[in-house]
Amino acid sequence: MPTTARPTFTRAALTGLIAVVVALGVGHLVSGLLLLPSSSPFLAVGNAFIDRTPAPVKDFAIRTFGTNDKLALLVGMTVALILIGVVIGLLARRSVIPGLIAVAALGIVGILAVREQSSGALGLLSPVAALVAGVGVFWVLHRLARPRSDAGDDVDGGGVGRRGFVVGALAASVGAAAAGAGGLVLTRRIDVTASRRAVGELVPETPAPPIPAGAAFPESGTPPFLTPIADFYRIDVNLAVPQLRAEDATLRITGLVNEPLELTFDDIRSMPLVEKTITMTCVSNEVGGPYVSTTNFIGVPLLALLERAGIADGAQQLVGHSVDGFTIGTPLDMLRAAGDEAMLAIGMDRRALPPEHGFPMRTVVPGLYGYVSATKWLTELELATYDVIPYWVERGWDGQPPGVVPIKISSRIDAPKSFQQVPGGDVTIAGTAWAQGRGISRVEVRIDKGDWQPAELATEVNPFTWRMFRLTTSLPSGQHTVACRAVDGSGVMQVEERLRLINPGPVPDGSTGWHSIVFTVE
Repeated sequence: MPTTARPTFTRAALTGLIAVVVALGVGHLVSGLLLLPSSSPFLAVGNAFIDRTPAPVKDFAIRTFGTNDKLALLVGMTVALILIGVVIGLLARRSVIPGLIAVAALGIVGILAVREQSSGALGLLSPVAALVAGVGVFWVLHRLARPRSDAGDDVDGGGVGRRGFVVGALAASVGAAAAGAGGLVLTRRIDVTASRRAVGELVPETPAPPIPAGAAFPESGTPPFLTPIADFYRIDVNLAVPQLRAEDATLRITGLVNEPLELTFDDIRSMPLVEKTITMTCVSNEVGGPYVSTTNFIGVPLLALLERAGIADGAQQLVGHSVDGFTIGTPLDMLRAAGDEAMLAIGMDRRALPPEHGFPMRTVVPGLYGYVSATKWLTELELATYDVIPYWVERGWDGQPPGVVPIKISSRIDAPKSFQQVPGGDVTIAGTAWAQGRGISRVEVRIDKGDWQPAELATEVNPFTWRMFRLTTSLPSGQHTVACRAVDGSGVMQVEERLRLINPGPVPDGSTGWHSIVFTVE
């Protein structure tokens, strides 16, 4: 009668690893078949992790990895799952039971994560299929991994036993790769590229005024006034960009309204379109940081759209609902203060919105940070009281005045760069300032703790956009420190004290402080 022995360390580790990989591949395949990318267990667990990450940790990730923070998370998750798979396999060397329990536990975590992502009952098929596949492959490979002392196999795992495990492991690995690739291909059946192309050029009935030639100083080192779409900053909580076609998109206006409305994308596309030049800033932007960009948004005035439904008494905030279940609440008083500048946007730079910036439609409320104003991949606008808890408020942030503050006065030095060596002679210090809604009236520059000097300002486009500045001066050779500060259109000076992005308490109100750099004149 044959006797069994423990699998080798290598076979045990591979058994656990391959079982986990197969589970993820099958889950991704089924999510592609269902056209529900958010039901992929791998992405759902990642999104659940993001949801539970404390704000200071998120800020650290943004500071450290920038817009690659999601890629860093995906890489970290992949490494963690590889290690978990190896550990599961090693725990099951003596008996298959602990391994089966551990793989099943991972599957249950996936089910719970998908359930949170608003994929519906149908979406649960993906993590359930992943669980079944993972458990099944682990059981089969564990049996093949055990050497047997009978006439057909060598006790040390050679001969037929080794060949059987290798064949099984290779078959499972190829199947996992094929399933994962199949999931990616199937997901691309949602042809967002073709949908954007079909929208065509967006020609506003009310175009934005032309950008004057003196609105920026790119020759001195500032960015161009209008940010190229490829360079426009992106900050959101999605591991994968939601895929929604314009022809499938509808916008519902619900809640405290006199008459709920439902509009298709074509309904909105056929309305008189307006174009607004707007600078957007993220609340996570550090002093001197890059998360500020400007473009021409095209869409329809947001308040006019809400008034078609009739804003009922008692409404306190506008809650935007994204296709992925994400929500953002905008205080209604602050929305009204923005007036016709607040938009339901369907385009940037006279083209349909890029997918990563909210295609087919999004909200834009200039003068407010994005966490209370910018709902991408929009499907519903709900007029509500503050009893409705949006995403960030649910996580401890303040979504009501006076906790919600306008974008703070900020300025940064774009040229020279920190620690740059510049030729001797005249040196031009150039940068960017913004205080959306109030505009910039003055920028001052200080060199080596000397007197503050007024900088030359670029032509103002409108109070909701950034404004460039520059100062040319002669400096001696050696190291120099330069700082800048701005004054808004109402005469308020930029705050000197540096504060964290998220101050003690529940109020996320952006960073403060004067930006300074050190550079060397040759």
